[in-house]
Amino acid sequence: MSLAQTPPIFDGHNDLLLRLLRGAVSASDVVGGLSSGHIDLPRARSGGFGGGFFAVFVPSPSKSGDDMDAMAQPQYDLPLPEMIPHAEALETTWKGVEAFEALAEAGAITPCTTAAEIEVALTGPKMAAVLHLEGAEAIGPDLSELHELHARGLRSLGPVWSRPTIFGNGVPFRFPSTPDVGDGLSEAGKRLVKECNDLKIMIDLSHLNEKGVDDVAALTDAPLVATHSNAYAVTPHARNLTDRQLAMIAESDGMVGVNFASAFLRPDGRMDPSCSLDVVLRHFDHLIEKLGEDRVGFGSDFDGATVPEGITDIAGLPNLRAAMTAHGFDAALMEKLCSGNWLRVLRKTWGA
Repeated sequence: MSLAQTPPIFDGHNDLLLRLLRGAVSASDVVGGLSSGHIDLPRARSGGFGGGFFAVFVPSPSKSGDDMDAMAQPQYDLPLPEMIPHAEALETTWKGVEAFEALAEAGAITPCTTAAEIEVALTGPKMAAVLHLEGAEAIGPDLSELHELHARGLRSLGPVWSRPTIFGNGVPFRFPSTPDVGDGLSEAGKRLVKECNDLKIMIDLSHLNEKGVDDVAALTDAPLVATHSNAYAVTPHARNLTDRQLAMIAESDGMVGVNFASAFLRPDGRMDPSCSLDVVLRHFDHLIEKLGEDRVGFGSDFDGATVPEGITDIAGLPNLRAAMTAHGFDAALMEKLCSGNWLRVLRKTWGA
């Protein structure tokens, strides 16, 4: 099957907007093509990348390069960053939304707020894009900013990144580690879940600690979704999902997007790209075994992590497709994994 005949990939998470915020690239660069990073429009077309969730993220004032170096070691334990002040987070978040809108104006993305819009845009000349908030520091306890962001197109939200917010607690970058760290959702966090349900904003479990996941499961009326997380049974890292959590996700008819960050793929937990695509397939296999074929997809973490050298960037996605096909994933399953499962769960969550 040629690339043109394969289903386009809809992806659970990328951090391209952070690169725009940091001034590393411009919206016109994304349209014309980049010499660095993981995502641009020409490589999306060549790699069969149809689009995905574009994350607005407020970075911590730490040296991410140092963190990546530490995570390449056999064991590591990075302290959770401190909370980000609300005013600072709000300013950065609005700049992230403006970067998203700049990508649309430049012709790089088609903003989508319904599954029907995604389905149409996936095969178009631009990348289908859903605005996502990774860590809800920009939202205050009265949740007024949630409504403002929703009006600008926000349709997916993670209450935390791997640091505390007024809503809950994240998991550490530590190996080996367990997600059973810290308390569950605060009262404000519980109100946030209810308000997201009312607004039809998808709640993302990725980065949330175990007690927080349990609280979301007890409160939400929507499917449980982790946009970019892997199987703890394969890689015992707090960022991955235990079999108990996977059972909860399956019961809710939710789904998980497989994260390409090598530290969450490799059984040794190292952020090292020198690993074969077999490690990606091991996570797909385990998640499909526990969740079923209808509840697994892609959640790359492109532009936010070190990915296996067999993938490298979105232009390398055909390499992964070929490995999946050689592994025995037939055309019907590939259709589900590439985009069908995301469209299903988004229709169920958003109602359109």
